[in-house]
Amino acid sequence: MTDCLLNKTHQTWGYLCEFNDIPPNSGICVSYQNQQIALFNVNTIKKVYAVSNYDPIGKANVISRGIIGTINEQLVVASPLFKQHFNLKTGICIENPKVCLNIYAIRVYSNAVWIKKYP
Repeated sequence: MTDCLLNKTHQTWGYLCEFNDIPPNSGICVSYQNQQIALFNVNTIKKVYAVSNYDPIGKANVISRGIIGTINEQLVVASPLFKQHFNLKTGICIENPKVCLNIYAIRVYSNAVWIKKYP
């Protein structure tokens, strides 16, 4: 692929990290445009999910340290503070649907993790 095509392909995407930087079935925190974002490598389905790292219930940036799993076939992360579960696809809290995390569009391309930029 030429550099020109690569730049055109990623014109609306921002680089976050290398895929291998995220341990399998675990999360890391990255900083992007003054925001903390929790990235999760769900190794069983070979997919990366991105949600805000800020726990709105515990009022701390800790989501990336949570444990991923499933509840009623929903892929979730459990907050390490008060153990609420947040759906990784929607950001909605299972125990309190009025509370949610921001979610971000992510793609993996050439072993790099990219986040969708919004104007």
